Amino acid sequence: MSTAENFAGRLRGRQRLLGYWIVCDNPVGTERIARAGYDYVCVDGQHGLLDYAGWLAAMTAIDAGGRAAGIVRVPANDPTWIGRALDVGARAVIVPLVNSAEEAAAAVGACRYPPHGVRSFGPMRSALRVGPDPAEANEQVACVVMIETADGLANVEEICAVDGLDGLYVGPSDLTLALGGSTPGDLAVAAPLADALKTIVAAAEAAGIACGMHCGDGATAVQRLDAGFTFATVSSDLGDLELAAAAHLRQALGDPG
Repeated sequence: MSTAENFAGRLRGRQRLLGYWIVCDNPVGTERIARAGYDYVCVDGQHGLLDYAGWLAAMTAIDAGGRAAGIVRVPANDPTWIGRALDVGARAVIVPLVNSAEEAAAAVGACRYPPHGVRSFGPMRSALRVGPDPAEANEQVACVVMIETADGLANVEEICAVDGLDGLYVGPSDLTLALGGSTPGDLAVAAPLADALKTIVAAAEAAGIACGMHCGDGATAVQRLDAGFTFATVSSDLGDLELAAAAHLRQALGDPG
């Protein structure tokens, strides 16, 4: 079994995994990133610039890249969106804005076929890669929910106890706002955010599930992994494109800064 095929097992085993974030509808660029050596590549279906056809193209491109597992952050905790992400071949979904154990249980149920859940059977593309036997598919896909609200943070231990949940994922920007910050990255709430991250990591570790976080760069990813997170996503294609273009311009203008 390849590393991509065993992504759910590696995630559940709390292995240290590194991923990359895709927001642009650019299959060729996504395929190149998927060849870079990341364990997974996540397509942002919530805030990214891709429609459903873009999800399909991205999952196909990631598979063509060879090693990385393709996953999708869905737009909402909705069984239709979750099912569609899995049907195009996502090996995991990241579900945003989960506030309670009940909401986490709904996300888990949307990822599993009956009798363990409510996923409708129609794996149009995923049958080529995942399953397609329902029991096998249930084992081969992972459900990760985001902790990014005040309620989610307050209920994190109960969320972690939900049967079948595979992991947590921290949305640092929304969590900063939930803690009273005025903008993402607001240093005024740095201490409360640090405490919140410790609480989330401890809850996931106690429950034996994975815990991940989005990071602005590789150095921050190392810090998060060393602090107890088991997986970390680095940067994004759009952000890195802008940074690289700006750096080239500074060099061309003779600006050492």
